[in-house]
Amino acid sequence: MATPRPAATRVFQNRAFLWLCLVATNVAVVVLAVLLLSIFWQGFGELDWDFVTKSASRKAEDAGIKAPLWGSIWVCAICALTALPLGVGTAIYLEEFARRTRFTRIVQTNILNLAGVPSIVYGILGLTAFVRMFGAFGSNLENAVEFGSPESLFYLRLPFGSSVLAAGLTLMLVILPIVIISTQEALRAIPSSLRSGAMALGATPWQTVWGITLPAAVPGIMTGAILAMSRAIGESAPLLVVGSALFLRFTPENLMSEYSVLPLQIFNWAQRPQAEFHALAAGGIIIQLAVLLTFNGVAVLIRQKLQKPLL
Repeated sequence: MATPRPAATRVFQNRAFLWLCLVATNVAVVVLAVLLLSIFWQGFGELDWDFVTKSASRKAEDAGIKAPLWGSIWVCAICALTALPLGVGTAIYLEEFARRTRFTRIVQTNILNLAGVPSIVYGILGLTAFVRMFGAFGSNLENAVEFGSPESLFYLRLPFGSSVLAAGLTLMLVILPIVIISTQEALRAIPSSLRSGAMALGATPWQTVWGITLPAAVPGIMTGAILAMSRAIGESAPLLVVGSALFLRFTPENLMSEYSVLPLQIFNWAQRPQAEFHALAAGGIIIQLAVLLTFNGVAVLIRQKLQKPLL
């Protein structure tokens, strides 16, 4: 039988581990603060209304971020409108209605594995499924099936090609496992006594989920949605695979329009040797942080609005 450690040794080890965690946290915070200060110092001078409203240019003094800014908004909006309902619905079915069979265990295992797949793999999948649609319409867009006019807002083309819709659906694949897993964890955190009480009062399973379980799980679901959208806004590899433009002067007009996004525009400026473009890249990073905080702020407001007390 092992001899128990003295109380003084355990206290010392606990305090040492606590200080180690505090040092690691402080180092990470300091590094992040230095990076943010460096970016703001370099890019704050570029922030004005012309920078937001001007299109891209090969001259630094005439360059703006209008096209990639609106491209990111379009792509992230499509991603959120498709990934969140689909992910939340899938999680509700798996957690509340699906029977615990071998098939559901296999599905759950695959979802967990997909959450760790590199994003560029989803880019290849999006290129095959959305941009080319498995080659069902030929190798180019000459045989594409069109619905509506290209100048109209309600224009659709099959296959989607290198369009803003294909980009949004590709990012949907990237964050879908994250949304499903976070929603399942939020549902599991709800006490089973609430479900039993609703059933005892005569509620159906769907009424229990809609009226009791889902409202109580909204804070956790929205937290997962915030984390998922934060990842989507910063993704560049899958969008590069599906055909995002590095240099574009016009904003999307419909779901089939070409597009550019903020991460790729920042990369385009950062790789140039001129210091003026490096300042533009820093300004673009600040704009992207503002877009990220805006999306997160809207999600937090929705979470607070929909949150209901358990008692």
